Amino acid sequence: MESKPIDFGLLRSFSPLDGMKRENLHSLARKAQIRELSMGRLLFKEGDNDKRTYYLLSGTVELLLDGRPVLTLKGGSPEAKNPIGPSVPRRYSARVASDSVQFLSVDSDLLDMMLTWDQTGTYVVDELHHSQDDHLPATDDWMTTLLQSKAFHRIPPANIQAIFMRMQRVDYQAGDIVIKQGDEGDYFYVVVKGTCLVTRETPLNKEGIKLAELTMGDTFGEEALISDAKRNATVSMLTGGTLMRLAKDDFRTLLNEPMLEWIDYAQALTILARGSKWMDVRLPSEFDSHHLEGAINVPLYFIRLKMKTLDRDSHYIVYCDTGRRSSAAAYILNERGFRASVLRGGLTAIEPKKKAVGE
Repeated sequence: MESKPIDFGLLRSFSPLDGMKRENLHSLARKAQIRELSMGRLLFKEGDNDKRTYYLLSGTVELLLDGRPVLTLKGGSPEAKNPIGPSVPRRYSARVASDSVQFLSVDSDLLDMMLTWDQTGTYVVDELHHSQDDHLPATDDWMTTLLQSKAFHRIPPANIQAIFMRMQRVDYQAGDIVIKQGDEGDYFYVVVKGTCLVTRETPLNKEGIKLAELTMGDTFGEEALISDAKRNATVSMLTGGTLMRLAKDDFRTLLNEPMLEWIDYAQALTILARGSKWMDVRLPSEFDSHHLEGAINVPLYFIRLKMKTLDRDSHYIVYCDTGRRSSAAAYILNERGFRASVLRGGLTAIEPKKKAVGE
């Protein structure tokens, strides 16, 4: 199953990728893969917990429940615009039913994080540039790159803005030591400009063995903050550059989930019976594909602009696919005086029979 080069324009034909900003879609394209499978092979099995999102490009795929076909998907069809059996754990097996298929594969956590950033990043960057005396670099490329890192996936979306707000900018000259092996951990660092060299001293090599070079968007220093261990390597500047740093206490605090009310589907139904409302914060194309009955669609990127149209006396139960975008939306709503709860696990946590519209 070999990966093929990806055509960036192809991503635009899929939902919700078609709603992403060009620069973020370019970043995602670098992380996506096009693969091919032959007849009878499985993309995934019922019960799998793999965190990959698949889109069918060509050929035919059957979705199987208990080994029996329940749905056939054909590349290029309207149905193929959406991910193949996206719920995790997988509710179906996906088997190739034509001579071969081509499909797009992308890390689901990365996609979800990029969608969240795509719909909030403009506001975050704008608010940062208006709130700091010492302005951040004019480009937000380093922010976008940072958000693609696995380490950053651990940070609750509602805390992203607070993290950027609390970061301090530090300029360095070539040769400067940023952190030294054996020191106590004090900051988490992000490279904004320039190149850093990571070395580790060993009993046989006091000069230090080169481990890596870090460039824009790369991070370092989190291990010592999480584990309270001493620095396990030295990081110095190969060139002049700029780093953003976050203090240890801020780093630990902001890794924690903000105070949000998370509810499961059964609790949501009880609250709905008392007059609450579903709020779907996904993109319109995702909403049109399927949504919960009675839900209103207020995309995350639009939520600040729609505040005046929302009922302050209503209790909104906010959802997306996973809970990431909806937690960011609920935080924004609660911060502005609304009452909003988050559906734990999003649509992926609800049985298919409960998805009443569009499925």
